[in-house]
Amino acid sequence: MHTTSGRWGYGLFLALLTALLWGILPIKLKQVLQVVDPVTVTWYRLLVSGGLLFAWLTAQRRLPSIRKLTPRRKGLVLVAVLGLMGNYVLYLIGLNLLSPGTAQLVVQLGPVLLLVASVFVFRERFSLGQGMGLLILLAGFGLFFNQRLEELLTSLGTYTTGVLTILLATTIWVFYALSQKQLLTVWNSQQVMMVIYLGCAALLTPWVHPLQALQLSPVQGWLLLACCLNTLVAYGAFAEALAHWEASRVSATLALTPLVTFVAVALAALLWPAYVHAEDINALGYVGAVTVVLGSALVALGPSLVASWRARKFRKVARSV
Repeated sequence: MHTTSGRWGYGLFLALLTALLWGILPIKLKQVLQVVDPVTVTWYRLLVSGGLLFAWLTAQRRLPSIRKLTPRRKGLVLVAVLGLMGNYVLYLIGLNLLSPGTAQLVVQLGPVLLLVASVFVFRERFSLGQGMGLLILLAGFGLFFNQRLEELLTSLGTYTTGVLTILLATTIWVFYALSQKQLLTVWNSQQVMMVIYLGCAALLTPWVHPLQALQLSPVQGWLLLACCLNTLVAYGAFAEALAHWEASRVSATLALTPLVTFVAVALAALLWPAYVHAEDINALGYVGAVTVVLGSALVALGPSLVASWRARKFRKVARSV
């Protein structure tokens, strides 16, 4: 079973970096998806990221040893590859149907699902405080979707299809994250990500149309490159954060991602209104978005908050005696 290094400060920095990069990613992807299909965009992102990692590890003479893999660990590699590949493709399909902010807020269920799964896989605790956080999160989603709640519950239109697709992508991501964390017992984070990236790219190759990239405008071409580098740095930071910090605390930090997206969309719409449109939600929707983030953070940090409260109570009782 994988254990963290205890370098929580470094883990926090990496988790914040991941939240920032994931937060701005859908804005860039939206522009690229106007020309290139989701499978091809995913293939480019994974191939470039995996290729750069391969070159780096080759130069460092630290390529992963396949001989270290037992049959069980090979199964983990397969689950991680299929999980990340499915997450990437389904997320882009859903993003095509939704605004960046909405897509990223739905993705917020990912860290929560990861935490719930960690309770069973890594035997992490799930406290009463976390249960309250989950209720707050669900209430936040109700507030956020207040304008489209009837549509979500009664029809299968474009908006509902987009939300359900992102939900499926998020669920699949949890299987990737759990498998990836266990693979850190065999390889370091860079080695794990190289294998996963190149494995995903190889599986997607029969369905890609790489020449679509030639139809991109210069700005869209640079955005595609930025998406590829974002993939390398963000998931590398996420993998390394899990190596140094508990999955629950990483999840709590990643709760900030939707807020990063909303702020980034607002700024981009102000600076480049011809390319990026502001989120079409009311004030109650923004309150819901903040509520979702608070609920998600409470779910992740519940055990730590309870432990801290009990420790203070114990010290207070000890002093009184």
